[in-house]
Amino acid sequence: MPPADTLATYVMPNYGRYDVWPVRGEGSRVWDREGKSYLDFASGVSVCPLGHSHPVVIEAMIKQARTLMHVSNWYCIEGQAELAKMLVENVVGIPGKCFFSNSGAEANEGMLKLARRYGHTRPCADGKARRDVVSFTGSFHGRTLGAMFATAQEKIHGGFGFIPAELGHVYATFNDIAALEAAITPSTVAILLEPIQGESGVNAATPDFLRAAQRLCRQHDLLFLLDEVQCSFGRAGEMAGWRSIIPGDEISPDAVSWAKAIGSGYPLGAFWVKDRAMSGDAQSHLCDLLGPGTHGTTYGGSPLACAVGLATVGTILNEDLCGNAKHLGQHIAAVVRGWQHPLIREVRQLGLFIGYELNTERLAQHAGLQASGKPASIYLAKALLDAGLMTVPAGPSVIRWLPPLNITLADADEALALMKGVLDGLM
Repeated sequence: MPPADTLATYVMPNYGRYDVWPVRGEGSRVWDREGKSYLDFASGVSVCPLGHSHPVVIEAMIKQARTLMHVSNWYCIEGQAELAKMLVENVVGIPGKCFFSNSGAEANEGMLKLARRYGHTRPCADGKARRDVVSFTGSFHGRTLGAMFATAQEKIHGGFGFIPAELGHVYATFNDIAALEAAITPSTVAILLEPIQGESGVNAATPDFLRAAQRLCRQHDLLFLLDEVQCSFGRAGEMAGWRSIIPGDEISPDAVSWAKAIGSGYPLGAFWVKDRAMSGDAQSHLCDLLGPGTHGTTYGGSPLACAVGLATVGTILNEDLCGNAKHLGQHIAAVVRGWQHPLIREVRQLGLFIGYELNTERLAQHAGLQASGKPASIYLAKALLDAGLMTVPAGPSVIRWLPPLNITLADADEALALMKGVLDGLM
């Protein structure tokens, strides 16, 4: 049976896949089974910050696999202590503690559980537990049930039935301070937001909106939860993505979720919780709220996962890949803006987190797009793939570039040439 038939017969059809079969990767390059080379500016959707087969990551995996790959969380795992220390001191820079999971959805589920627990500990004036979490239009928080309903997109949770009121999800318009204020009630316990929304097109929170969200959390005793699954670890030019919007220590969240780039493709997620006294109880700390029996995982934080995480995050720090992301991201954005290309409306760029808003009306005149029946972003991503450039669609009208953080200027210029050639060919 040909591989394509085997895939169709035995694997669920929940992905809309391109007919490309990657078999090998090195640095910023991927090769398919026919030997065709691609410049990978998708990075597994921001998962491979060091590119493919980075020697430091390979060595860390081999060394750990030869000693101890997995042990239950009933026991103490030294790698968890080391990686948590690195995340607290070098990524967040605020005292707190970490929990390790396997994915971003799980990390966000953990933060949602933290919020529900907080709502029981700090209830309404009538003693009723607070449960409502405000999230935003255009968001994406994962595919598990809780994370899916926290995502304010009908296309994500449509077809799975109504949202049970007990889940406590409330939606507000992103970057609309008045809408956020109106969404808060006595039952609200947290605000959950992505500083930079990736799936809807690289849309960053405005500084004023981020400040307002923090102010309202302090005013109403809410938890300020940041989903940094896609924008952290240098992707936006800072280890903490929110600092690419407001530098320094002005923003101080209560919890932050991570995944994707933290493990270079090995399944690893985490969330951090601030070490602060609970309101009115100096003996009880937020970072200790999920005590024994309240939360857990079988695989999360295994010795092998932590070894890969330490190698990945350590390399980003040691090689100043945040600086490289800032420099080359600015170069790429300046070049594309300089084109003033009729098929691009806007360039949105923070580090190497880049979104190109397409002129969908102009593209709609192209016969190939009309015949395909595809959204403009998916059609263009396929055209770029055919030309040898891997990218990621974001919604119907945005192409995302999420290249490895250690790309070179030559890589950037090659990608620019490929994209301009494809755009010019669609005119």
